[in-house]
Order: sequence, then C-alpha cells, then structure tokens
Amino acid sequence: MNLKKRISIKSFTLLWLIFFSIVIILIFWLTTVCYYHYSYEKYQIKNMDSIAKKILEIKEGSLNEELENLAYKNEVCMEVRWNNGSVSSYNTLMVGCELSSNNNGIIKLQSEFLKSRDITQTYRIKNIQYQAYAYLYGIKTNLGSIFLYSPLKDLSGATKVLQDQLFILAILAIIIACIIAYFLSKKLTNPILDITKKAKNLGKENYEQTYENSGVIEIDDLANVLKNSQNELLKTDELRRDLMANVSHDLKTPLTMIKAYAEMVRDITYNDDEKRINNCNIIMNETDRLNILVNDILELSKLEANVKELNYEKYDLVKEVKEIIKRYEIIKETENYCFVLDLPDKAIIEADKNKLNQVIYNLINNAINHTGKDKVVKVSLKIKDKRYLFEIIDTGKGISKEQLPLIWDKYYKNDKNHQRNVVGTGLGLSIVKSILEKHQFEYGVNSKINKGSDFYFYINIV
Repeated sequence: MNLKKRISIKSFTLLWLIFFSIVIILIFWLTTVCYYHYSYEKYQIKNMDSIAKKILEIKEGSLNEELENLAYKNEVCMEVRWNNGSVSSYNTLMVGCELSSNNNGIIKLQSEFLKSRDITQTYRIKNIQYQAYAYLYGIKTNLGSIFLYSPLKDLSGATKVLQDQLFILAILAIIIACIIAYFLSKKLTNPILDITKKAKNLGKENYEQTYENSGVIEIDDLANVLKNSQNELLKTDELRRDLMANVSHDLKTPLTMIKAYAEMVRDITYNDDEKRINNCNIIMNETDRLNILVNDILELSKLEANVKELNYEKYDLVKEVKEIIKRYEIIKETENYCFVLDLPDKAIIEADKNKLNQVIYNLINNAINHTGKDKVVKVSLKIKDKRYLFEIIDTGKGISKEQLPLIWDKYYKNDKNHQRNVVGTGLGLSIVKSILEKHQFEYGVNSKINKGSDFYFYINIV
C-alpha cells in the first residue's frame, strides 16, 4: 500500500512560498525581458502616430517652426516633400538618421508610399550602418508628404541590466520567503502542537484543560471542537460513574435479597410450606428485577450498535395500547393506580410493533414511577397536524428546565421524584429515544414543576 509522504507545516509553507516567489520572478522576467523589445517598438509606433496627429493640427503659418520643434522633442528626423516639388529636412543630423544619406532602400519605400493611396504607412527597416532597426513613417497632408524616421535603440545593455536585477531579486525573494515561512509556520504550528498535546491528554482522561484563541479561524474551530469533545467526555465520565453506582446498587439489592431468602429457605423455612413458598416468590421477584436491569442494558447496546433492524408492519395502535394497559391491572388493584385513556376507535400505523410497544411500556413505567399522589396516568392518542400524536401524561413533580435536556441521556436517573420503589438504570428513556429516532418519529416532553410531565411522539397516518 502506497502511503503519502508526510511533511511538516514549516517545510510545506517554505516550499510553497519559494515556489510562489519563483513563479512571480518568471512571470516578471517574461513580461519585461522577453516583452521588452516588443513593447518598446509598440511605443515608438504609437509615438509616431501621436506626432502625425500633431502635424495635422499645425497651422500653415508656423509650419516649419512647429515641425522643427516636434522633431527635436521626440528624437526623430523628418523630411517633407511639398506639393511644389521642394524638400525640407528637420533634425536630420541626429545620430542614426538615414533620411539624407541617399539610402536606396529608404528611397524605394518613399517612392512606393507616394505612389500608393495610403494616407499613412509604417515600415520597419534595418539600419545597415548601425546594425540596428528603425521605423519609417509616412503621412500625406494637403501641403505634401511627410516622412518620420525613428531609429530603434540597442536594448541589449538594458536587457542585461534587467536580467542581473531579476537574479538578485529572485535571491532576495527566496530569502524573504524563508523568513516569512518560518514565522508563518510558527504562528500555525504552535497552536496546533498545543491542541495535539491536549488531545493526547484527553486520551489519558485529563479533562481539566483550557484552550486559548490563536486568531486563526480554522485553528480556533478545531480548538472549539476539542473543547466540546472534552465537555462531552466529562459528561460521559460523570454518567459512567453514575451508571456504575446505579447498576451496583440495583444489582446488589436483589442479589442480597436472593441470597438472604435462599439461606432462609435452606436453614429455617424448608419444613414450612407457606413460608417457603413466600420466600421462593420473593426470590423469583428479585430475579425478575435483575432480568429487567440486564435486558435494558443489552437492549440499548443492541440499538446503538444497529444490531437489530426495524421490522415495519401495519397494525392498529389503539388495540396494542389497550393490550398493554391490561398488563397493569395488578397495580391498579393493589396500589390504586388510575389509567385515563383518550383513544379513538382505531388508528392504523406502520412501524416496528415490538419496538414501539417497548417505547409505550417504558413511557408508561416512567409515568407510573413519577406520577403524583393521585396516582393518575393519562394515555392519549389524537390527530394533530395531519399526524397521530401519542401522549403519556403524569401528575408528578415535573422536571426543571435545566434537567429536561438530560433525561434522554444514558444512565440519567433522578430518584428524588419516584412515586414507587422501583428498579431503574436510567436507560428507559434512552431506549425510547433510540427507537423513536430509528423510526424518524418526532418526540419530546413538556413539563412544569409541580404540574406533571407530558411525554409525546408523532406517528404518520397510514
């Protein structure tokens, strides 16, 4: 398996800054050294176009004087062939000027231009004497034809100077890139190394750590994620300790009872049929309590591991609820609990029947455990917002706003509000949450202190 090469932020930043510097120098070199000659010639052509426009604007009375000034100021030589046949020259003594040297090539081009119908024309020619190029520009006016001659300077020296400067600039750019890379990588790596160190400490269960802002948004976001993870780990660690305490207590009590009554049967009541039967019944009840405890833990583990998939089927929810309520007849008779049912005649839904029945069992058990002294539990099913709304309402002490977000957490258990002396691991509502979320059913709880709680969830109507 090919693994990507690992590289530090310092090296990564340095390499990219050096690469960026080299690219910028190359672009600058291409646009100056290579483009230098081209842009210079374009400038000369544009300059002669500008001179031609100024010539056309000159008034006839000051023509000679203006032409002389234009020739000297723009470093061109000029020859005017008037319509009367005379010829005037301006600045022809300029170094490199070939207009008055009887150059056959120039004379031929002038003759071609005079015979043509072109108003203006530009010719690029080679100055043989100076081994350089020049531009011959012709323009026809009402008074005659004017020829401008502009020699192109040798730019090899200037190009060499530019190349030397670019070489020095490249070295300086690389040095500056190294300096910037050092400080930039230090700015980036120090907070990342600090976060890495703290993340390793979290793995060692060191949850008391602080995180400082670095000023870099992405690094601060990473620190905030780690901070949130730390808070969740603190919360999980606290819940884990609560679980150990709860499970230890809930396991110890029935095990102690089972052992005590088993010893009693063995040593004392084995000859007394009535007492022996009562003791055995107590042992069986305590065994059932242990079974409930273990089943809750296993059920939640399977739900979270997605071991069990949902088995959807269509069925009448009202019929199932009534069957579930019948199983609580024993506490209605022995402990005077009152179940108030507000159900329609029929409600066809599509869900995993066994799982949803488990939700209803857990919610009813929760309501029984926490209802008020009147021992009333209300079960309601009605249509709201084109969906079935299932509610289980108790009349207990309610849940504070601070505790509401916690009741769905695993292992959360608030024994202070229990109406009955029941076994609980704090897993019931967490199981409810897992099943309803797997069904994608909306759920929640409304509660007021000293006025009871209303646990609800919505089901789509089939």
